[in-house]
Amino acid sequence: MNTAQHGFLAALAPAHRDRLLGYAREVAVPGGARIFEEDGYADRFWIIRSGHVALDIHVPGRRAAVVETLGQGDLLGWSWLFEPYRWHLGAQTRGPLAASEFDAARVRTACREDPAFGLAVTHEVAAVVARRLKATRTRLLDLYGSAGAAETGRAP
Repeated sequence: MNTAQHGFLAALAPAHRDRLLGYAREVAVPGGARIFEEDGYADRFWIIRSGHVALDIHVPGRRAAVVETLGQGDLLGWSWLFEPYRWHLGAQTRGPLAASEFDAARVRTACREDPAFGLAVTHEVAAVVARRLKATRTRLLDLYGSAGAAETGRAP
């Protein structure tokens, strides 16, 4: 399936999608590779063409918790757009990965130079942030809390 026909790219108007793709370079990442670490500098982002990436969060005293798994068409990384440009999660491939990689500074510059393009990209990244926040919250409640405790605000 063409990643421009679904996922993050499909949400952009054709002119904005084409402009963004003009900044892409194709990369291949082996299975099991750490793509980025929580709190590392977010200087790039990816749109997954094939393969899967697990997003994880550090949990003190425990193994990192996988909060979501991304696949074809998904945007990997949003922290590059918002200061202080630090990753909020970690990411590791679940097998071989093919992706379009973008230099964050170049895309941020393009967003500043063309406000319509910048608004479109920012809007779609913000939609991803909102979905990921909800997914992370749900996953952490599944892992570490009970529904009743979450509703009352009390720890399990």
